[in-house]
Amino acid sequence: MRIARFVSNVIIGIPVGIAFCDIVGYVARVEGISMQPALNPDTRYPDYVFLNRWAVRNQHIQRGDVVCVISPKVPSQTLIKRVVGLPGDIIDTHGYKINALQVPEGYCWLEGDHTGHSLDSNTFGPISLGLVIAKATYIVWPPNRWQQLHSAKFNHESC
Repeated sequence: MRIARFVSNVIIGIPVGIAFCDIVGYVARVEGISMQPALNPDTRYPDYVFLNRWAVRNQHIQRGDVVCVISPKVPSQTLIKRVVGLPGDIIDTHGYKINALQVPEGYCWLEGDHTGHSLDSNTFGPISLGLVIAKATYIVWPPNRWQQLHSAKFNHESC
């Protein structure tokens, strides 16, 4: 009887867990230095963040949010970057093909906080909003870094 109950719980639990991760969110490890100092300030201990998929279901992202996107160059990889510009914003670029551009409709401009140490929109150009898969909302590990991730403020022109 105990085995049957265990199997029943597993059969119910697995789809519920998968649905939760797909709809609500999941925890992911942040690697690299591109988002320092907000994420991974001490490279010996990586941060783990809660990636909120629900927050981007209706593309409800704002300038300053930290988001997870599918890499436009390597679709099997994801990147964590900060939203610097949304459709209509005029962006002063750093090392992109042109010095300034207007973010096209359906796209966003993403940058790492650690300028010069990030593969971001200054490398790829504007990134499709369709590649945004989650918003990083909390640092959940290590315990001494538990905190909510707040949006940073940016002052880009909007047309």
